[in-house]
Amino acid sequence: MALSQAHADVSDPRLYREDSWSGHFARLRRDDPVHRHEASPYGPYWSVTRYADIMRVELDPATYSSASEMGGIQIADQPRGQELPNFIRMDPPRHTAQRRTVAPIVAPTNLANMEGLIRERTASVLDALPRNEVFDWVDRVSTELTALMLATLFDFPQAERRKLTHWSDVAIANVEAEDAVVRSEAERMAELREMGATMAALWKERAAQPPKFDLISMMAHAEATQNMPPNEFIGTFGLLIVGGNDTTRNSMTGGLMAAAANPGEIDKVRRDAALMPSLVSEIIRWQTPVIHMRRTATRDVELAGRTIRRGDKVVMWYVSGNRDEEAIEAPEQFVVGRPRARHHLAFGAGIHRCVGDRLAEMQLRILWEEILGRDLAIEIVGPPVRLYSNFIRGIRSLPVVIRA
Repeated sequence: MALSQAHADVSDPRLYREDSWSGHFARLRRDDPVHRHEASPYGPYWSVTRYADIMRVELDPATYSSASEMGGIQIADQPRGQELPNFIRMDPPRHTAQRRTVAPIVAPTNLANMEGLIRERTASVLDALPRNEVFDWVDRVSTELTALMLATLFDFPQAERRKLTHWSDVAIANVEAEDAVVRSEAERMAELREMGATMAALWKERAAQPPKFDLISMMAHAEATQNMPPNEFIGTFGLLIVGGNDTTRNSMTGGLMAAAANPGEIDKVRRDAALMPSLVSEIIRWQTPVIHMRRTATRDVELAGRTIRRGDKVVMWYVSGNRDEEAIEAPEQFVVGRPRARHHLAFGAGIHRCVGDRLAEMQLRILWEEILGRDLAIEIVGPPVRLYSNFIRGIRSLPVVIRA
């Protein structure tokens, strides 16, 4: 296809830092929805950009592997010899057994038990915010609430909860960014080994005690996870920290930005509280905190008329699927009350759908219930600083003022 070579390399992290990605994906969906990029800093890869095609890949893990030894889940390959396997970087049956170990922490009964604590903390964080004074929403609200929640899930010392945020930033950092928290793969691994040592000390304590209902204890006592090799131990905790942090943290900030740009949609929820779940789902779709997931073909296969060869890198662009006009009506608009509001790709699909999706939705719902309950007049007073990444659609800071 001659026009294929004219398309931009959508793996360029600058597109996401500059928030200039949308038009490139619109052209790919229209012209070449399963597009072969022959040259990129990450080697050749296929871009899958339409909702339906992404779902075909997601729902066929036998053909499209997530396994660490096949390359894992990011367009960037893990450094050879420093692979960090975890259950999102595994295929069944190992994936199934490890995911089943941690899933009870976000079961409906436990979510119901945690709701009161989450609401109490959210109220406390909002009530402590200054009035008529500029502050960083990301630091004071989004990061603080997610750090509190992560520390609870791990039964990690709350006084040290920002270590969890730091390790999440380390795990997903693009080391080429001028503001990266780590500037080399060696530095990243050193920080993650420190994280592993901290978690190993807690693990040893929990393993010697009767089982408790926190993630460390659950894994320490489960056959599928109690004897993980060192790199898998680090990789698994990295996954749980990032998974419990970045989806929610960035949706809390992206949601505020969407609300500021679309006040009429927030007014709908003020008039009808039953629309709150729709608001939450629309925020998550709109932000799409995970930009892409990668798979590796285990056999030759045809997708949307293109022949993908065994060993090819296949990249599902969630940000594009969530803007697909064929799957979502008026996808470039932020609409509360749209039909099938949870019909989005921000949590993935199939066996690798985000295990904590309902917890993330509950945290966002409570945040917005408490914001609207206080009738807070939150004004964004400067541009966001976005993450230099093609994997996490992150927002590093956002200056705001709450008008008294």
